[in-house]
Amino acid sequence: MNENTGRPVVLDVWCDLQCPDCHRAESDLRVLAERFGPALEIRRRHFPLPRHQHALAAAQAAEEAHAQGSGDAFWTALLARTAELSERGTPVLLDVARGLGLDADEVDTALVDGRHMLMVDADQAEGQALGVTGTPTYVIGGQRLDGGKSQEGLLDRIAELVEQLLAQPSGLDRWNSAAS
Repeated sequence: MNENTGRPVVLDVWCDLQCPDCHRAESDLRVLAERFGPALEIRRRHFPLPRHQHALAAAQAAEEAHAQGSGDAFWTALLARTAELSERGTPVLLDVARGLGLDADEVDTALVDGRHMLMVDADQAEGQALGVTGTPTYVIGGQRLDGGKSQEGLLDRIAELVEQLLAQPSGLDRWNSAAS
């Protein structure tokens, strides 16, 4: 937490759950979470790309997993299976749900009734408004970093920005309220 404000720095991560680059980015997010703990809030945001046939369903399934209390675990487990998702589609979403002890029938129903589409659409619209065009894309402290082009150096750059924002007494409030 920022000692001056008592609030965490927010890192928004726009991701396509069928994207191999997003899978590779998971290790960086784990390192950041371990390094900064509660001082860094990592918010996973949906940005399903049209070229990934199962990405929209994956985003909806992740929202249902979140509703069932295992959103982050589902997100991580699914990203580890991007190639399989590309090949097999929806059955992989249900396999991942079952593997995490979720109600896979409810995940399947959520895909049919579209109950989480508003959340997915809202994330995507906000990403587009911020200039997100590919995944993963990070937004922290008002800066957009495109991980879809290269992950090279992003971990260090994000960590540097977190450190700067944690040290700022008033800038953090401005960026957190803009991100909320």
